[in-house]
Amino acid sequence: MPNSWKASLNQLLNRLAAEPAKSARVAIVGIGNNLRCDDGAGMLIAGALSQHGFATNTNRILIVEAGQAPENATADLRKFAPGLVLLIDAAEMGQQPGAARWIHMDQIDGMSASTHSLPLSMLAHYLTLELNCTVALLGIQPGSNEVGDTISPEVLEAVHRVVDGIDESLTRYLSDPKAEATGD
Repeated sequence: MPNSWKASLNQLLNRLAAEPAKSARVAIVGIGNNLRCDDGAGMLIAGALSQHGFATNTNRILIVEAGQAPENATADLRKFAPGLVLLIDAAEMGQQPGAARWIHMDQIDGMSASTHSLPLSMLAHYLTLELNCTVALLGIQPGSNEVGDTISPEVLEAVHRVVDGIDESLTRYLSDPKAEATGD
């Protein structure tokens, strides 16, 4: 089921739309190292999403290019107070390069993720407790994490698919009249 991550994202956004104003905020955190081939997928996705129209809705959407140290973005996330934090990172999942998959938080501990120092499970646990929000992880299967700045064609295609899917989901979410009734 190639779009199961998208269905999961839409379910989270639908639940979020019913929440009070501050809880209806979405933060997207791109994680990775652009100097390690496919490990930069999360960063590329966040960079591309920041160029989309919905990114100007800074009351409801925060896009962070967190690099190798996503824990350094916690102050921005705390200030923004999202109801949903979507982490996007390259993750070794035993799939074909470019596969995009929703990774449940209880699966993160045993997963080999990107080249960052703090385990994503620890960051997700901290954000959940500190911000009282939902944290989700979208993993992109890398082909190579070797040093180099060229992303593989399969992962680049996945970056485009994920950007398009998130754009479609967030555009629909932001245009939902239930969600719009959430002014500050």
